[in-house]
Amino acid sequence: MKLGGLWQKTVHALKHLKSLRFGITHHALLEVTIVSLILFIALIVRLLPMRWGWHLSEFDPYYQYRLTEYMVNNGFFSWVDWHDTQRWYPYGDYVGRGSYAGLALTSAFLYKIIQPISGPYSMSLYNFCVLFPVIFGVLTCLVLYMLGKDIGGKGVGLFASLFLALNSSHIARTSLGFFDDETVGIFGILLFMLLFLRSIDKERTLGSSVKHSMLSGLALGYVCWSWGAHLYPIAITVIFVLVLVIMKRYSTRLLLSYSTTFGLALFIGTNLPKLGYGFLFSSAVLPVLGVFGILCLYETLNHIETSKWKTLTTALFFVFIGISYFALTQFGYITPIGTKFLAVLNPFERLNVPLVESVQENRVTAWGSFYYDFGIGAFFLPLGLFFALRTATSRNLYLVIYGLTALYFAGSMVRLSILLAPAFAILWAIALVSILKPFIIILSEKPQVTKKYRLPRVGKEFSGAVILLMILLLSFTFVMPTQLFPYPRFYRTAYSPVTIMSSSVPVKTDEPILDWYETLMWMKENLPDNAIVCSWWDYGYWITIVGNKTTLADNGTINMTQIQNIAKMFLSNETEAIQILKSYDTTHVVVFTTFTSDGRPVGYGEEGKWRWMARIAGLNETDYFKDTDWTGLGKETVIYKLMIYGIETKLMEYSTVQLEHFEKAHFSQGKNYGGIISLVCVYKVSY
Repeated sequence: MKLGGLWQKTVHALKHLKSLRFGITHHALLEVTIVSLILFIALIVRLLPMRWGWHLSEFDPYYQYRLTEYMVNNGFFSWVDWHDTQRWYPYGDYVGRGSYAGLALTSAFLYKIIQPISGPYSMSLYNFCVLFPVIFGVLTCLVLYMLGKDIGGKGVGLFASLFLALNSSHIARTSLGFFDDETVGIFGILLFMLLFLRSIDKERTLGSSVKHSMLSGLALGYVCWSWGAHLYPIAITVIFVLVLVIMKRYSTRLLLSYSTTFGLALFIGTNLPKLGYGFLFSSAVLPVLGVFGILCLYETLNHIETSKWKTLTTALFFVFIGISYFALTQFGYITPIGTKFLAVLNPFERLNVPLVESVQENRVTAWGSFYYDFGIGAFFLPLGLFFALRTATSRNLYLVIYGLTALYFAGSMVRLSILLAPAFAILWAIALVSILKPFIIILSEKPQVTKKYRLPRVGKEFSGAVILLMILLLSFTFVMPTQLFPYPRFYRTAYSPVTIMSSSVPVKTDEPILDWYETLMWMKENLPDNAIVCSWWDYGYWITIVGNKTTLADNGTINMTQIQNIAKMFLSNETEAIQILKSYDTTHVVVFTTFTSDGRPVGYGEEGKWRWMARIAGLNETDYFKDTDWTGLGKETVIYKLMIYGIETKLMEYSTVQLEHFEKAHFSQGKNYGGIISLVCVYKVSY
């Protein structure tokens, strides 16, 4: 009987199962499906470089991996006192003084959580770091969807997320292996914007505003710990709040949100050793305190009734601000803006700093590259700004400030196109949705609304043609191949080998170019542990982290004097160079060069970088190379001899160059890839 009763209850429950309904509408289900599809596309696109293996890309990600590995092995905050003696020999690097640790802390924390629960499917820390940027690239697209939805509705959020998922600049910085600050930096900035704008939303309760203010402060503090570009969201938010005050949109809620957000963010930022308490008195952060004072002034004036006292209070406030700034300046408490940030604000300034200008991604952006990155969307940017300003809500004002400033900075420095990508995606989405909205309404047969848009004579056929035209325009950017390449823009960016698998040669091949990787493996296995390797700073991270050897300089560029000495060594004759190398106890020198099968230089190696060595060392490059050939002085330099010796040995198995203080230790295989040969030469120094 008991069994029969249980069976009847089970049958009865199954009969009523069909009456269950999930609490989600068809529109919401469609929205979730589209968002999931966009995120899946973002994931797949960023995984494309796996064809060439799981490797970290570029150079800086290797430092981030080294820092993460140290945290995993020694504790989350062990890096604060870490003196890394394998880098910048003989002085080493005090890691805690110069590192943004947000990325490494995040990856180390997540790895510590994932590793125990993954069981037999656990991956190595290296592979986890390789995959990490893909995960955060997808999460960034999700956050942008939410931000776009808050600004312009679901349509704007969906289009903005799709545009960012397929944006070349964002793909380049979040694809497989690009384990660097931008990965979490852009995510943190967008999350901060989303939360801060929600915190000042008058439609929300006071409790909700406080909660979002605290979360936005945590997000901004995280950005301060993660990326040197943390000054950017701070600056545009200060400008935005100041604009609101000028437009007479001040409210107590704004003061509460601003003070909570920046109070928490600056407290977190000052606890990063690299920033410290001097962060509060930097030229870039003092405006935060100034605008906070203005907000407090407004709040005070709202409680003063007479105009006489209002005038006196305002005068006293500005006198106090002036005296405080003068005193801080006189006593040297205010720190100037850093060289890199000054170079972004004033592109002409970097001409005075050859080390900054020598880096390709620090160059001024050619306007044509905007069209290459954004395609037909570049023409929608002015329209997006127009539609955003037409309904100047607080969110739209913030977006306009973000878009215009990001456009300037992206034009000032190539690498900062990553800052523009999210703003561009939202503005493009706003323009597209605003253009299509009246025509979609016409197609949905709501004539009472068409009158509002003043399109009473436009028929459904014309509306359908406009929508089709927009779809075709989008296809030119995301589907059709470009004139120069048989692939869409995003595909060419994504489907490329990581830097170490192309040996730092910007040429796409069907197989990896292994000269650098094989040389690094050879150095790791064959050079003695006490070897001291000198190379141009570009390859320092690779030699230290992959080759596991001590180096004189690397991509951190923390010691300008040492880089200048290396540059002088390469452009000296052997007698002078050996004295510089001896002062650093150097045992080996590494030179990288690229050339054609008939020995002509290509320009991707030292044959293209020696000019920057001359400028950094303060030398006159025309003394070494004139017209189309090296001068007599140039042919006596170490850089010339070591390159030519390697090239001739590769092509002819002998060399006309006589080396006195250097002997061949290892040359890479130097295969011919599409007419280009890359060669990594390791020389042993003979004293």
